[in-house]
Amino acid sequence: MARLEVGTVLLQWAVGGLLAGWVTTRRRVVGTGYGWLVRGVYLVLTLGGVGAGLASDRGGTGATVRDAAGLAMAALIALALAVSVLRRKVPVGDSERGFPPVLDALPPIAGLVALLGAADAAGGPYALGAARLLVGAVFLGLVTDAMLLGHWYLVQPGLARGPIIELVRFILIIWPLEVAVWLIPTGMTDVIGGSIEDGYDGLLGWTWVVSALTTLGLVWIARRALREPYYSAVMATTGLLYLAILTAFGTDVLARALLAP
Repeated sequence: MARLEVGTVLLQWAVGGLLAGWVTTRRRVVGTGYGWLVRGVYLVLTLGGVGAGLASDRGGTGATVRDAAGLAMAALIALALAVSVLRRKVPVGDSERGFPPVLDALPPIAGLVALLGAADAAGGPYALGAARLLVGAVFLGLVTDAMLLGHWYLVQPGLARGPIIELVRFILIIWPLEVAVWLIPTGMTDVIGGSIEDGYDGLLGWTWVVSALTTLGLVWIARRALREPYYSAVMATTGLLYLAILTAFGTDVLARALLAP
């Protein structure tokens, strides 16, 4: 079983959020400010993750790779943010002079390396640990960015629903993988079955089940809401995704805590 570390969770969240951010910015339809919001939020999380990793007393090759790649990710986020500020007066739809979305694709690539290093540093079966970190990163990032994008419709009310529909659809696609990687032994099946004690007579194991199912339900309802023609449907979706962030963290981080040695 792998250790639960704050730095790894922050890096995981940042990597997924940056990847989901690129999914949106690559369309060249969302305002420049949304890119600033996403890059700023995840730059802070990345620096927090790297700082927590460096402050940890656990060393080794995996930790070195995690921290070095995390610093590279932070530098690439800062580069993308700087370029977007310099080109802020150019319409986002201008593919020649506007912000190049490829710059948003580079930080998650560095983040992938960081998470592979983190999987080694955390201990436990490497392939399973890496899969859980990578799938969890995408899962948490999609849910968070979908919520942030829902708020952006207040700033850019004429924005078509395509970008948020895309993120919500991807959440529904990644959800089965997120649940599946935590059911693989040693996993949540052992907690629910009682072979791994959660300290509360199985209550936390069932809390994980409820969190996973509730996340699916909230996102499915959000997808249905987006079919309504009224503008209020986007705001309703945003509210549902607020709740989904809480249950998504219950699905990923609670499982990681229960399975930590």
